Amino acid sequence: MSSVAVAHEVEAMGGRGIACLNSRDRNLLGFRRDLLTAAAYGVEQFLFVYGDKPASGNRTSDLTVRSMIAEAREFSPGCRLGAAAGLRPLPAWKRAADFLFLQVSFSVEAQLRWREAHPVDVPVYAGVMVLASANHARGLAAAIPDIALPEALVEQVAADRQAGVEAACEQVLALRDSGAFDGVHLIPVSRYRDVERLLAPALR
Repeated sequence: MSSVAVAHEVEAMGGRGIACLNSRDRNLLGFRRDLLTAAAYGVEQFLFVYGDKPASGNRTSDLTVRSMIAEAREFSPGCRLGAAAGLRPLPAWKRAADFLFLQVSFSVEAQLRWREAHPVDVPVYAGVMVLASANHARGLAAAIPDIALPEALVEQVAADRQAGVEAACEQVLALRDSGAFDGVHLIPVSRYRDVERLLAPALR
């Protein structure tokens, strides 16, 4: 399903919808179609990402995140545009985004070091993911080699799947208490209810 449609439904339910669009499978014409659809649906916030390598078919080379931001600024000047940031030096052109989503990390210390080294004047949201199982850990390590997985956490999750939920919730609270970020981008994987049960009382 189109993320524009999902963002529209979130807005209709009273939430804050952000449509995530990747450059890997869009050409310029398709991207403009997405922007027109978003305008018709009242969706005004986008997160532009490069996108993982597709499992089937080929990646298009027509667009990059940088060109998507430039095109959207001209095509839909009233929209808020975001980009993803890795735990590495921030390219100058990404500072033109309206907000940044920092990549998932299992280390509060690494996220705080990055934030201190890269002051920007736009909201930054730290990526937090629940490590759901040992198999999930192995899949992440294979798919995203630059994500550091703490061996101790992997062992804890292998012994007790709830450990991943607890670690993610503790990370969210630590990031909140640090005051360094404007919020988090929380990926609960398949543990939505467990995360809500632990985190909601602490955030009230």
